[in-house]
Amino acid sequence: MDDIYFMNEAIKEAKKSLDEDGIPIGAVLVKNEEIIGRGHNRLIQNGSAILHGELDAIENAGRLTGKDYENTTLYTTLSPCPMCSGAVILYNIPRVVIGENKTLMGAEQLLKNNNVKVVILNQEEAGNLLKEYINNNPELWESELEKVGFKTTTT
Repeated sequence: MDDIYFMNEAIKEAKKSLDEDGIPIGAVLVKNEEIIGRGHNRLIQNGSAILHGELDAIENAGRLTGKDYENTTLYTTLSPCPMCSGAVILYNIPRVVIGENKTLMGAEQLLKNNNVKVVILNQEEAGNLLKEYINNNPELWESELEKVGFKTTTT
């Protein structure tokens, strides 16, 4: 198994969110080549302020030891925001693989500044899911952006 395989699993999670009328961002947390946590953005579905795909995947992995986190990789369809990047740093997740970062630029520099290895796959499908969502839900998307001051590079 490789980065593409696990990113495709994260994309499946993004599609689950889309099927639930949510923002299509997905993630998986992998330890020793095994998915231990899956998640997708649930802001809309759950009326949540913090349930991003990355946090959902970390939460669904359950309580791990610090040593466990040291052996994980977080796969996320889009560039993680400062909150999700903070969780990666807090739990000492050493590697983050991003599907695409042209549509949505997060806090990648924060990760790098904290010795997290960042890999960008440039998978168009990951970005296209969000682009389509934005095109179909512009008002909802704009209201989400206003809440967090996030910037997209596409309109």
